[in-house]
Amino acid sequence: MTRAPHRDRPADLYAVLAAALLVLVAVLVGRHLQDAYRVLFVHWPPLFADWDPHVGPGTPAAVLVAAVLVAYGPNLAVRLPWRGLLAAAWGACLAWTWSLALVDGWQRGVAGRLTSPNEYLTVIGRFHDIPATLRDFTRHIVSGTPSPWPAHIAGHPPAATLTFVLLDRLGLHGGGWAGAWCITVGSTACVAVLVTVRALADERLARRAAPFLAMAPAAVWVGASADGYFAAVAAWAVALLVLAVTGRSVGWAAGAGLLYGLTCYLSYGLTLFALIGAAVLVLGRRRVRARPVVLALLVAGAAVVPVVFTLAGFDWWEGYRLLVTRYYQGIGGTRPYGYWVWANLACTVIVIGLATVAGLRRAAATLVHRRTAGSVPTRLAFLAAVALLALLVADVSGMSKAETERIWLPFAMWLLPACAFLPRPRAWLTAQALLALLINHLLFTGW
Repeated sequence: MTRAPHRDRPADLYAVLAAALLVLVAVLVGRHLQDAYRVLFVHWPPLFADWDPHVGPGTPAAVLVAAVLVAYGPNLAVRLPWRGLLAAAWGACLAWTWSLALVDGWQRGVAGRLTSPNEYLTVIGRFHDIPATLRDFTRHIVSGTPSPWPAHIAGHPPAATLTFVLLDRLGLHGGGWAGAWCITVGSTACVAVLVTVRALADERLARRAAPFLAMAPAAVWVGASADGYFAAVAAWAVALLVLAVTGRSVGWAAGAGLLYGLTCYLSYGLTLFALIGAAVLVLGRRRVRARPVVLALLVAGAAVVPVVFTLAGFDWWEGYRLLVTRYYQGIGGTRPYGYWVWANLACTVIVIGLATVAGLRRAAATLVHRRTAGSVPTRLAFLAAVALLALLVADVSGMSKAETERIWLPFAMWLLPACAFLPRPRAWLTAQALLALLINHLLFTGW
């Protein structure tokens, strides 16, 4: 791939410096607001984290994985057979995510993550009769009702909690198995994004993006949070749609719809993935017009999960309406919108890393200067731009004030491929690795 002109490098630097300044200002202003007024409800703004310099059993592994990926990742991404690359990317992402999680130790970093008072495993006993619990689910969302759900259960449709209920029913009891599920499934998001980039843009850009997807700072929050699992489900919904639009089998569209429907019942906010799906349909509009059955299968697949939950007695719209009430009853109604509407973006910078910021700048330049709207780089840039748009819509909604470093993981995954536009990948990969290592060793990112 031809290197970008030298004049692009100062522009990359300016974008990176602006992003770093945004994070610095968010830290300083957040520290003042929290110390003076106690309105942010985070201990190390803008992240939901505590200052806690430490090392742990995962530290040597994390440093080793980072060193290997920086040294060999870009070359291997070019040389490996495609299927071998997908397997290697998933393996590297697993190793990176597990090692970062274990910096905090097994209990604090994995097994205890989903057993804290606000988390899903605390209510498994209330799902002994699943149909009855689904019919009664919305009655416990608002604070002040009998036995209100803990925050994360109330804040999501019941498919999120049901995932862990079903794991428990399968004999995979406790926080260790739940954390392992989130890390293992969540790490497949990098594979889904690679499949998408290859099919929608080309294999060369997918290969260039692979090391950045395998070693993203986002892994700090994928291990081990349910949002990492949500990110993977949403990512595979997009990937299957792309395969249906660009491949030989339109049947993938039904799978894409099924996973999108599940995504909407894992998290209310992830309905915004309809924007990314629409971008895929726009980019593949010629083939969609030639094979309209794609849309029919997509809609049919997307209806399955909503129909099942509706027949079981759960009303998604009622659940969301009550969630808004619950949100403003709690700290969501106290946290200042005027701070979080831009500090959330500082959280995003930390999740995606400065390399991705530079990549997004190049993606924007590609969209502005490319004369051929259907060119390969433009297609990738357009996909990243729409993912950023979805994130911004979530931001201005006011329903995501703080903790977005975790909540917005599904959107962040689609910003990372912009790193394919960067020259000198080893230097940028080093920056990504250092950021993740610093965050995980200086802060405890509990939630």
